[in-house]
Amino acid sequence: MGIISAAGKDLSGNLLSLQQGRSAIGPLQNFPSRYADRLPFGEIKISNETLRRQAGITEPGVTRTTLLAIPAMKEAISNARLSEADLRSPRTAFINATTVGGMCLTDELAKDAHRKENGSEYLSSYDCASVTLFLMKYFGLTGISDTLNTACSSSANAILQGARLIRHGLADRAIVGGVDSLAKFTINGFNALHILSAEKSRPFDAGRNGLNLGEAAAFLVMENVTAAAGKKCFAALSGYCNANDAYHPSSLSDTGDGPVLAMEGALKSAGLAPGDIQYINAHGTGTENNDLAESRAMERVFGTVPLFSSTKPYTGHTLGAAGAVEAVFSMLSIGQQEAYATLNFTTPMPDSTLVPLTRNTRVPMQHVMSNSFGFGGNCSALVFSAC
Repeated sequence: MGIISAAGKDLSGNLLSLQQGRSAIGPLQNFPSRYADRLPFGEIKISNETLRRQAGITEPGVTRTTLLAIPAMKEAISNARLSEADLRSPRTAFINATTVGGMCLTDELAKDAHRKENGSEYLSSYDCASVTLFLMKYFGLTGISDTLNTACSSSANAILQGARLIRHGLADRAIVGGVDSLAKFTINGFNALHILSAEKSRPFDAGRNGLNLGEAAAFLVMENVTAAAGKKCFAALSGYCNANDAYHPSSLSDTGDGPVLAMEGALKSAGLAPGDIQYINAHGTGTENNDLAESRAMERVFGTVPLFSSTKPYTGHTLGAAGAVEAVFSMLSIGQQEAYATLNFTTPMPDSTLVPLTRNTRVPMQHVMSNSFGFGGNCSALVFSAC
């Protein structure tokens, strides 16, 4: 695994934030926006110039989205002990997810759209696959590749897609995950939906009033048993499911039909019963619709709902990276045998009896579920099991 988020620049930094219950949500510093001092965000406090220098990039046209992906991929590749030959192998797949990609440069895109000639250095960055293509070149990847955008479930689906490639014998390993940077495109868009909170988000709380956007990159290396022999295993991806109830462009059905289908499908894929899950890393955005729908869905699937929490108050909602970020956090929970608290929670929702974890709790963990729900009802659930 490899990760960079507002909560930490690497795995150890993110783990420390989780263990200390430390939120990284606050005012913007490096990103120009009219909302910089009005709304809190999960911003990574590293400038583009520093990220460029650390990655050794001198060529023009490389966006912050790509720059954030590089250190997270480097950490994952290093932890997996992949050689240059492994990276160059056609048996190594790469499935990347992003919702914004090079469109993080909203102003440049708008100017380029009105130019008749002599576009900016970022013209090629606006392509949906631009981040994936650059990362393939940077790391020397030659195998099957793909770019997924299913909104907030994007990188969960990247993990799912990589697993399918391995299980069908089309790859020996897959580097999977996602990246998104803060952008006017998403800040203004989510603000237009009236779901950005002016305070730190409070998932599953009666007073919840919206989410905090964040930026992050997280990648995992999945390998089949033969390729992984002799290596440290963080966890096994034992089950997964993507479902789509197509209820509404930007909200879940009140009864949580899409999440129910995803969670039930993931359990079936893993060959597990609801009672086998010790902890759920919930999607938990802090919006009125999502948290109530997810609560009702968990009650429908599990009856007696296991320990659950939302880790988005640590990092912000990182959109296309969220599924991979929370997959990393779920595996850290297994490794540490510890479930991490939902920050900022005070009062249970009046329409639900469920209460998330409010303090870090050590508990024996064999199986953990991670939920990611996207716009349009695109819902995914992953089940990670101890090796």
